[in-house]
Amino acid sequence: MNVNFLSTPAAAVEADALLLLHFEAEGRPAIASFEAADLSTSGWLTELESSGEAKGKIFDLPVLHRPAGFAAKRLVALGAGPAATFTPGLLRKITGAAVRALKAKGVSSIALFLDHPHAEAALATAAVEGAVLGNFEVDVYKSKGKATDLVSFSLVSPEDLAAAVAHGDTIAKAQNFTRELVNEPGNLLPPLALAARAQKMAAEFGLDCEILDEDRMRQLGMGSLLCVSAGSAEPPAMIILRYSPPTPSKDHLCLIGKGVTFDTGGVSIKPSDGMEKMKYDMAGGAAVIGAMQALAQLKPAVAVTAIIPTVENMCGSRSVRPGDIVTSLSGKTIEVLNTDAEGRLILVDAIEYARRLGVTHMVDAATLTGAIVVALGHVHIGAFTNNDEMLSKVMASAKTQGENMWHMPLDDDYADYLKTPFADLPNIGGRWGGAITAAYFLKEWTGGTPWVHLDIAGTAWLEETKPFLAKGPTGVCVRTFIDLALNWR
Repeated sequence: MNVNFLSTPAAAVEADALLLLHFEAEGRPAIASFEAADLSTSGWLTELESSGEAKGKIFDLPVLHRPAGFAAKRLVALGAGPAATFTPGLLRKITGAAVRALKAKGVSSIALFLDHPHAEAALATAAVEGAVLGNFEVDVYKSKGKATDLVSFSLVSPEDLAAAVAHGDTIAKAQNFTRELVNEPGNLLPPLALAARAQKMAAEFGLDCEILDEDRMRQLGMGSLLCVSAGSAEPPAMIILRYSPPTPSKDHLCLIGKGVTFDTGGVSIKPSDGMEKMKYDMAGGAAVIGAMQALAQLKPAVAVTAIIPTVENMCGSRSVRPGDIVTSLSGKTIEVLNTDAEGRLILVDAIEYARRLGVTHMVDAATLTGAIVVALGHVHIGAFTNNDEMLSKVMASAKTQGENMWHMPLDDDYADYLKTPFADLPNIGGRWGGAITAAYFLKEWTGGTPWVHLDIAGTAWLEETKPFLAKGPTGVCVRTFIDLALNWR
């Protein structure tokens, strides 16, 4: 989809559909384009409200065909709710909803007009993000009956918002790249294929990329990661992407993402119901790769390294067994009590490797536990930390980007759940507080480096289509990671 910025007057915009923001009447600000459109169309917008057909409520989308005085084929009153609660996050959603609804009706070009008081960079960026994200579909492998793509989206404003439009386009395309990766089935995107996709992206956008293969990881002593991949015929990899700013930075941010390209649970096998979705168990790794694509273009002032340990967790004659003891890269030993608690096993070797690279701050994203879904549902990401200042930075970025996070506890009392007489740590802590004990397990490898863990098991996959987003991968955390790096202080 082509994304453009135009400074054309609203009436002269040529598009299949021109969107105007329609706020609820109470407290509605004076908007010149809205008032002019109402006058030009003989009170169409006033009639919508008086008849009760549409009153500016969120997701309202009445359409006037061949509007008098407009070059556009359709005029659309985009319901934006009360003006007092209007935010970039809301505009992202309603623009995405408009794109999805209109392209399903054969509309191929859409323009959104933003004039005062809404001609702001943050709103323009969010609108473009909503349009690009709303255009994404998961039907790439269907041979017929595919959804129609939007050909073009234009942001129109009397103010110069071209830079904001380009910014939003870069971010949303990176998020959609993440969604493309997560949408790939396990047979077409095993670990080495994921590494190849990351390598190709890095070459295109000017990032340094290094791939540690199985032999190199064995030489280094990554026994925790390698025990997970042992049951699969697909070799593992550790993907390392590096962005270096033009001026060296004192801080070095590391983004770490779980990359299990398919998870059967191993010997502790999962139930068959829903196992097909386990292709999304690499959503954290994909989010990190997508964020790096955008950061390569947006060029933050802080150095950023991404580490994605990627494996396939399968049942096989060489699979790790419950009761096995493995030695991690750090030298700590782990008793594997449940082979379906594999994400933490690959992440601890990545965390230790990041520390050896000299990073100063770490954030990981992982579809780590079903327990976080029990605790927070599909609404919030669970956020855990060993450093409140670091967490406040991540949470601030998440709030700005409309990605819901909830601070979960990580008290030292939870260490009592992680005890075994046979090794330094077991990989699970029993029934209670499963998301917390999983995070506490990871914390044991951070060595005091400021760190935030984001459990995205409940938010990385959308079970049903939303008005503004297709069913399937959400690309969650991509925008938060980008904002965190761009606004690093």
